[in-house]
Amino acid sequence: MVSILSCAQETPKVKHVSKRKPKTDLRGVKVINADDPVCHMKAAEFLKDTAVYKRKIYGFCSDYCKAEFKKNPVKYAVK
Repeated sequence: MVSILSCAQETPKVKHVSKRKPKTDLRGVKVINADDPVCHMKAAEFLKDTAVYKRKIYGFCSDYCKAEFKKNPVKYAVK
């Protein structure tokens, strides 16, 4: 017997470019999230960019994830 479980949560289609260096030095920047809110990758380890939403700084592992967040921040913001 085989059981398969799945959730209805949409999985983002993310193309990461982890070897690219950030445009600015983000060391020491304190972000509200440990994981990228879009792809759930460890943002603290691979911080490439940030965005401010409702006076909170969010960290992202890629430009793509930041762009997706900015399209619909309510969907991804920390509650």
